[in-house]
Amino acid sequence: MSLDRLPPGLFGAGSNPPRRPPPDGEGSVQVQLDPDITIGKAKVFAVYGKGGIGKSTTSSNLSVAFSNLGKRVVQIGCDPKHDSTFTLTKSLVPTVIDVLETVNFHPEELHLDDFVFEGYNGVMCVEAGGPPAGTGCGGYVVGQTVKLLKQHHLFDDTDVVIFDVLGDVVCGGFAAPLQHADRAVIVTANDFDSIFAMNRIASAILAKAKNYKVRLAGVIANRSDETNEIDRFNEAVGLKTLAHLRNLDIIRRSRLKKSTLFELDSTPELEQAKAQYMGLAQALWDGVDPLTVSPMKDRNLFDFLGFD
Repeated sequence: MSLDRLPPGLFGAGSNPPRRPPPDGEGSVQVQLDPDITIGKAKVFAVYGKGGIGKSTTSSNLSVAFSNLGKRVVQIGCDPKHDSTFTLTKSLVPTVIDVLETVNFHPEELHLDDFVFEGYNGVMCVEAGGPPAGTGCGGYVVGQTVKLLKQHHLFDDTDVVIFDVLGDVVCGGFAAPLQHADRAVIVTANDFDSIFAMNRIASAILAKAKNYKVRLAGVIANRSDETNEIDRFNEAVGLKTLAHLRNLDIIRRSRLKKSTLFELDSTPELEQAKAQYMGLAQALWDGVDPLTVSPMKDRNLFDFLGFD
C-alpha cells in the first residue's frame, strides 16, 4: 500500500490534518507537520550533507559519543534504504513502515520494541523507512514516526535525539526533521560537490529558521586531510567548522566491520577520531551559538569555487 493512499487517522483515531504554520518563504510548498507533535525536553540535532559524504557514520559515532557522556540517545534514520543505524545494531532493522504493514497499518497494535532497537552502548535506534520509490512523501513518514514514538513515550526519558537525513535532498519532505531540531549540522568534504551541497543545505536551514526553532550550528569536515576550501567558504558565508575527521582508512573499514569507531582496537589515528567525536558531542550538549550565515547564489558559488 502506498503511503499517499493511506486512510485519514492512520496514526491515531480521530486525527485531523495538521494546521499549517506560516509558509517557509516565497513560493514554498514544503510539507507542514502537525505543530502539536513535539519531541519534548530532549536536545535535537539534524545531520545533513551531500549523499555519500558519511552522515550515517558521523551520526552513529556522535550518538555513541553522547552516550559516553551519560546521555540517553535516540537516533532516527530518515533514509528509505534504512542503513543509518546498522553499525549500532549490527543489522538492517525493520523500519516503522515495515512493522506497520505487519499490522495492516493499525499502530495501536504495536509495541515499542517492534520498531525501536537498542544498539551499542544503549543508543536507541529507529529507522523511519519511506514510501515505495516514486510514491508518497518522506516528510510524512518522518512526521508520523515522531508521532508514533511520542505516543509510546520513547522521548520521555531521552536526552538527545539525532536525525540522520537522506543525502542533500532538502525538499519539503526531507527538510521535515528541521521542524523538530534545535541545531542542524552539515557534513562536508573539502571538494566542490560537497561544498556546493552544503551551501544549498544552509539555505534550506535558514528558510526553516524563519518559523521554527532550528538554527545552524556549523560544519563537520569529513573524509578530508585538508580543509582549505572548506575554510575559505566558511569565512565567506559565516560558517564554522565544529570537528575535523580526516580521510582515515579505519573510518571506512568501520562500516565494513559493522562497528562504530568506539568498538574497534585502539590506534593513534582512531583515538584522534574518537576525540573529535567526543569534543563535538560535548560542545553540542553544552550549547553551540547559532550562526549568522549568508549562503551564496549557485552561480556565485560556482565562480567562487572554480579555478581560472
